[in-house]
Amino acid sequence: MQNERGQGVSHAADSKLPETVQSKVPASVEHNVPDSVHDTGANPQTGKVSHATGKSIVPQALQEGLPEKVEKVVPNKIHDTKGATFSDGSVGK
Repeated sequence: MQNERGQGVSHAADSKLPETVQSKVPASVEHNVPDSVHDTGANPQTGKVSHATGKSIVPQALQEGLPEKVEKVVPNKIHDTKGATFSDGSVGK
């Protein structure tokens, strides 16, 4: 049974977190974990998305958690964002 903070049930379709942890975490926290770790489908709403358009050696969970301004300055040989469109309208080079 879910309480007023969203605890008691998991909101994930797929998760690497143990079920006991999933059901004890408030929904607000659960939706802020990168979808590659705990998939609630919330990344598009929270902005936790990767802008990689090519090869990236950065783990997916970190890609989703990085602020866009960091993603923009990481060299393309580490995290390729060439051609990606960012929320401010800029395009990766």
